Amino acid sequence: MRILLLLLAFVSFASFFSERGMADEPNTANRLPNILVVLADDLGFGDVSCNNPRSKIPTPHVARLAEEGMRFVDAHTPSAVCTPTRYGLLTGRYCWRTRLTERVLDGFDPPLIEPDRVTVASLLREQGYATACIGKWHLGMQWTDCDGEPVPAVPTDRRGPPRGGLEVDYTVPLAGGPTAVGFDRYFGISASLNMSPFCYLENDRPHRLPVLPQPRMRDANFMAVDEGVRSPDFTIHGVMPRLAGEAIGFIEQHVASHPNQPFFLYTALTSPHLPVVTNAEYRGKSEAGEYGDFVVETDAFLGAMLETLDRTGLADNTLVIFTSDNGGLYHYWQAQETDDVAHYKIRGRAAYIREFEHQSNAHLRGTKADIWEGGHRVPFIVRWPGHTPAGAVSEQLVELTDLIATAAAIVGVELPPGAGPDSRNILPALLESEPDEPVREFSIHHSLWGEFAIRQGPWKLIPSRGSGGFTVPRELDPETEGGPLGQLYHLESDPSETTNLYDDHPEVVARLGELLKTVQTNGS
Repeated sequence: MRILLLLLAFVSFASFFSERGMADEPNTANRLPNILVVLADDLGFGDVSCNNPRSKIPTPHVARLAEEGMRFVDAHTPSAVCTPTRYGLLTGRYCWRTRLTERVLDGFDPPLIEPDRVTVASLLREQGYATACIGKWHLGMQWTDCDGEPVPAVPTDRRGPPRGGLEVDYTVPLAGGPTAVGFDRYFGISASLNMSPFCYLENDRPHRLPVLPQPRMRDANFMAVDEGVRSPDFTIHGVMPRLAGEAIGFIEQHVASHPNQPFFLYTALTSPHLPVVTNAEYRGKSEAGEYGDFVVETDAFLGAMLETLDRTGLADNTLVIFTSDNGGLYHYWQAQETDDVAHYKIRGRAAYIREFEHQSNAHLRGTKADIWEGGHRVPFIVRWPGHTPAGAVSEQLVELTDLIATAAAIVGVELPPGAGPDSRNILPALLESEPDEPVREFSIHHSLWGEFAIRQGPWKLIPSRGSGGFTVPRELDPETEGGPLGQLYHLESDPSETTNLYDDHPEVVARLGELLKTVQTNGS
């Protein structure tokens, strides 16, 4: 059946171009689609209006994409936080197989992607694609200190703030960044918008040297900027418009200079992650305060990309994917039918959510960083004219790690040995919202503090107690607190994870527990 689905995928693919008079084009690259990935930062499942009728935030461009393409309602990030998800998206490999088994990198950590690791970018470049990354990297780069030594990694169990970077020699080119793992061009920032260095990077060096001090800024809800160094051309409010301009410029320049060459453009936004720095034209555009307005600005970035594709005549031959790196932060959930208390009280966000009555993760339990659904179930909308059915909704279980296997199927190549070991080809689901067989048998989830979960069919097993992330309690000791040893939820009947069935279905616990151990011990 899988072979049949793959054959149908390629028949549909060939038919699409035959109808446009391109099937006999001698240059194979002319028949390949452009691929545009727009990755938001901390955007929750319920922040976009097409997923959440009660959303207080208008997201018309996401809604347009869903109307013209396919909306997945059971899509997941491999991790509930940033760096691990980005690693999994580009490599098709779970990040907990690397040195980073919990937390995230800072702006000065060495590269996380191994030098010989196949990425989506390197795979597509081998097939004739132009490749570009615009935006937030957060996967490490090799910096050099003022003594000429490589800047080392810091322990992942550190308790202090990210490093400021005063000891770094910014005149020395970077190694191990985007251009070292398959991207022809890079423009963006090293890590999150709240982390030093506060400067734009272009390919393998700062666009302008960060020679100015950046003070630490904090407030109750939205401003979270650590101290560090800043370049003269860098303002926090200016990042989103600058990234939009760079992404638009790449598309325009590429279609003008290489009209027959397909491109892969990975745009990794800094919004709506802290700090919330909404530009003036978007303020007051939502009914969810400053955060909601920042989501509107995030939606506008997608709108700019869609308008550029329309204007350059590329829309019909471009696969667009819009998603997020983890669940939303502005969410308040109160457990009702479980013994696990689940309040979220950090920095006054619960009060903010009560004021505007907006839930970033809709009906899902938990928030960014948690092992519960709110931490890793995200918006995932795909548009591919002539391939994805317009206005379709898919309930297929998919992961962001599936990009590399799917890209290989689209261009008609096999992944090299060892590449994308945790990736699955979801092309059948893109072509038909509910294919005859599931495109993914199971999914693995991972929290900020390294807790695991495994999902298969309607069942989700969490071998531990607590959130494993931001929501309290982060962890529970059953010997002290009593109750089940872990958590088991039937998501089909209980999508909000309110009723723990761990003690009621020991056979399911045993089966999923054994599968999780097999996945953890196997793979490269």
